[in-house]
Amino acid sequence: MRNSLKILTCSFLLTSSLVYPCTGISLKTKDGSLVQGRTIEYGEGNLNGKIVISPKGREFNSITPDGKTNGLKWKAKYGFVGATVVVDQFIGEGINEKGLNAGLFYFPHYGSLAKYQTKDAKTSLADMELVNWILSNFETVDQVKKEIKKIKIVNIAHDEKGDPLPTAHWRVGDAKGNNIVIEITNNGEVNIYDNKVGVISNSPDYPWHVKNLNNYINLHTGNAEPFEYNGQKIFSFGAGTGALGLPGDVTPPSRFVRAFFYVNSVGVQPNTKLAVSKTFHILNNFDIPIEVEFPEKHRAHIPADVMSATQWTAVSDLTNREFYYKTMYNSQIRKIDLKNIDFSNVKLQVLPMDEKNEENIQEIVVK
Repeated sequence: MRNSLKILTCSFLLTSSLVYPCTGISLKTKDGSLVQGRTIEYGEGNLNGKIVISPKGREFNSITPDGKTNGLKWKAKYGFVGATVVVDQFIGEGINEKGLNAGLFYFPHYGSLAKYQTKDAKTSLADMELVNWILSNFETVDQVKKEIKKIKIVNIAHDEKGDPLPTAHWRVGDAKGNNIVIEITNNGEVNIYDNKVGVISNSPDYPWHVKNLNNYINLHTGNAEPFEYNGQKIFSFGAGTGALGLPGDVTPPSRFVRAFFYVNSVGVQPNTKLAVSKTFHILNNFDIPIEVEFPEKHRAHIPADVMSATQWTAVSDLTNREFYYKTMYNSQIRKIDLKNIDFSNVKLQVLPMDEKNEENIQEIVVK
């Protein structure tokens, strides 16, 4: 596929008038292990998600905004497994052989990258290829923090006027339990935040979302305590009244609050196997039916090949180096164990996420 076509495809994705929401959560275990999960949504078309097996020693050359592969060059120190968005070289979420996990999340109105300069081509990296760069080069969050400021991350998608289109912000976690959010604002200012709350969604910026949690200080698990007022007994109709007021809509601020509530409700897990299971269960609450993203008058334009706005969900066990996923077509959870892959000898592979675009339904035969 020619580079110009790749950039055109990316532009179609990012110029969408609809939202491109994602929700990410992190769960820790008693021994400090980290499990990270996320959903990815898009309502205007099929993101054509695929699974990429990327070997150690693979040579990369980034796209630049002028449509050429004359950007940053590097050779992969580590192999990784990831899920793609739009085209095969854009990794939306992945984990490498050292247990480093990274993913991109849509960040409209707030992300603002440095203006591309042709003279800086050799140190420029396309925003949609940042996950590749992170996964193929580093073992730890500290390494990413140190090296990311040495390169220029540029936006490869522009509108008809030549202005940059919305970019992403990124979440990175390592097998030591470290977890950060990277946001680039104000024409290239790199901001790195420790993700203490274990949640990421979309705009506004991460500090705004954390401040917004103060508006929901009253929420708690279980039931609100009954009381009596002027002789009238007031009590809970059923379970969960401590969560009354928890926002249920699909906007980024509401999803951030809801994800924070669920993550802190389940707390620290005894082991990563249970943490992976809990992560999928929590993320089920963020599946978005595609119809929700379309006003009634635009229902005729709903893509026929998109079953859900939530096109895939992925979970990474950073300690055991395992990558799990399910899709809008098939809710069967699948696992890729990176420990079983020889990244020094495996060839680059791009695999379909689903063998068939249908649910894997098991029939119970009654005799």
